Amino acid sequence: MKLTEETFEIVSETERLVIRPLRKDDYKNWLNEFENRFPSQHRHDKGKIDMSQCTQEWFHNLVDKHQDLSLKDIANVFGVFRKEDGTHLGMVDFSTLARDDFQWGRIGYSIHNQYWRKGYGKEAVKEALNIAFNHLNFHRIEAHINIDNSASYNLASSVGMKYEFTRRGFIFEFGGWTDNLIYYKNSIG
Repeated sequence: MKLTEETFEIVSETERLVIRPLRKDDYKNWLNEFENRFPSQHRHDKGKIDMSQCTQEWFHNLVDKHQDLSLKDIANVFGVFRKEDGTHLGMVDFSTLARDDFQWGRIGYSIHNQYWRKGYGKEAVKEALNIAFNHLNFHRIEAHINIDNSASYNLASSVGMKYEFTRRGFIFEFGGWTDNLIYYKNSIG
């Protein structure tokens, strides 16, 4: 992992992946992979998305917004890219929930469905947790997962996150207040 002082950019690599913030020159690659998504595979997979509003200018504004959120310690958004050819595979993000005596954040992750079942999600999330603990200085990371999203909680478990409890009526989705499973990992233990 390296932090470049010119851009304050975190870049981390695994055997097959590069995890880093989106850059303005990622636009065509990013758009292409969204446009090549398969239809939805289950209710938690958006599948094909209408990308007509996602112009190059819109994307450049998104990159600027991500950078601003990072500088303000509100959120850190990372693209996941295949090392061999630079293909955009998905995203991993961290939201800051509390600092001070807590150092507490939330992780979100998504791999384009045309790249599922190849281990990219596990590899990306495992490395992203290293970024969270070793660079972003979080002590506790939580994943908030819909109770019927087995792919997500299996992924969280596979990278060492532990089920803690179920938050009842936690998030307004699908027309109502839904429960979420809380998985967590601490920087120690």
